[in-house]
Amino acid sequence: MRNALLLATLFLATAAHAGDALDLPPSPSELSTKRLDFKGGAPSIPVRLMEGSTEVTLVGRGRLRFRLPGTPERLIEGPPGMAWKVKRVAGSPAAIVARIQIAEIPFNDKLGLAQAQEEWSARGLKLRSQILGGVYGIAGKVIDNRRYVLVVDQPPAPPDSLAAQQAEILKSFQVRTSLLEDVKAKGTIKLELVDGNGNTTASVDGHLTAEAPDGAPIEVKRVEFGVGYDFHNFEDRAFRGSVLLTADRAGKIAVVNQVDLEDLLKGLVPSEIFARAHPEALKAQAVTARGEVLAKIGLKHLGDPYLLCTEQHCAVYKGVSGEAPTTNAAVEATRGEASFDAKDRLVDSVYSAVCGGHTENNEIVWGGVPNASLRGRPDVLPGKPTPASPRDLNKFLTTDAQHACKVSTFTQQSKYRWEKRFTAKDVDDKLASFAVGKVMAMNVTERGVSGRARLLQISGEEGATTLRGELTIRRTFGMLNSAMFELRAEKDAKGRPTAWIFTGGGWGHGVGMCQTGAIGRAEAGQTYRQILDHYFNGAQVARIY
Repeated sequence: MRNALLLATLFLATAAHAGDALDLPPSPSELSTKRLDFKGGAPSIPVRLMEGSTEVTLVGRGRLRFRLPGTPERLIEGPPGMAWKVKRVAGSPAAIVARIQIAEIPFNDKLGLAQAQEEWSARGLKLRSQILGGVYGIAGKVIDNRRYVLVVDQPPAPPDSLAAQQAEILKSFQVRTSLLEDVKAKGTIKLELVDGNGNTTASVDGHLTAEAPDGAPIEVKRVEFGVGYDFHNFEDRAFRGSVLLTADRAGKIAVVNQVDLEDLLKGLVPSEIFARAHPEALKAQAVTARGEVLAKIGLKHLGDPYLLCTEQHCAVYKGVSGEAPTTNAAVEATRGEASFDAKDRLVDSVYSAVCGGHTENNEIVWGGVPNASLRGRPDVLPGKPTPASPRDLNKFLTTDAQHACKVSTFTQQSKYRWEKRFTAKDVDDKLASFAVGKVMAMNVTERGVSGRARLLQISGEEGATTLRGELTIRRTFGMLNSAMFELRAEKDAKGRPTAWIFTGGGWGHGVGMCQTGAIGRAEAGQTYRQILDHYFNGAQVARIY
């Protein structure tokens, strides 16, 4: 039970077959002792279903058993269909402190780490580095998601107290920051368990766990989803595995699904790709999603009692309620498989919806050193002629070609090629925080191999600035479909801009697998291994459990 509560900032997994586990520097937090255990096959992952609750209703589709902490451990069991309530009686928030995170550097980029520290020091901001993630061996392969994060070198402080400093960094350096959190003291909670007849059957401090002895799904009523989005809502959802109810950072109820990785994928993959897509594309998605989950463990939600959430921030996961027979079959057919490079290291199997006809190099989008598995390349179907190069982006965007993401049955032409128009006032308002005044000129001064913008120079009546990074550029203009765009101004008779037109291609960052392109390739006869070989530059699929 204790292992379910001690979650990771750094983790070290047990080697399941061949390969040795490697030691890591100690984490600043007691939450660092979580391990991924492959000894029984797929590891179990704690995933947040919701939090901030004062009452949660659970219904077992089979028998439902509750494990209550204590010596000896207590068990309470009820029949199928009974609605149990878990109520918060009292609780106190966790003590969380944070540092401002400026940048993230790949673990193998020691030169980049030193350069970044020197550059920021010259700008008047002293930074310190910290290692996140871990490394372990399994079945002769290596899974290594370590990375450096650079944080402002100052004592940690309550997260809310850092907002003004973050705003000042954005204004002064045009860099959006995040917070690297650490838990000094966990939240506390007292819970009551009430059966379907309204009887309080137990009162516990800390946590309790619901499980299904016969393996039937557990239904959680009114699961909150889409927090912060326009589709925010509640719905009843059912989940495999067990459900942990414990204190969240506010001292209220966090509902955490402790779920086998393969079962997690069954509830996740249908949210990432069309469940009606070609089976080989679904298999490719299952393999990439498995690798992405493994690559994320220990890097997110460092101050929370879980490793992953069920939102866009991590991966959309709906449990049994989101499963589909076709994607379940794809997960089962690829059980335990992930992509590995020539050095037997896990590929960072990232993906985006529509590459627009050409994928992008990882360093253009996220900085750092080039990753041999994430090289941008034309996404043309086998045997078809290669069209114009994105070096002439206007011609590339207007030339007809047999790109895999264009000819797929599931292609959205409005995502493959698109146009976005802003009035001059719209642009001036979006760039107001950069204090350049009325914008007079905007020019892309550096692009990646796919034509995606890396640097956007902006000149105004009162100053100039440069937007750096694909995501920064997209966010500044209201989350453009992608950074693969040509930019032109409409002007009045005096030569002053009246509107700005972005003409572009693709939807998403464009690195790694193009999901719509994978469908197009599968429909053209490629297997999932051939699809992954193309998008990840020769990566080989291997089974690790």
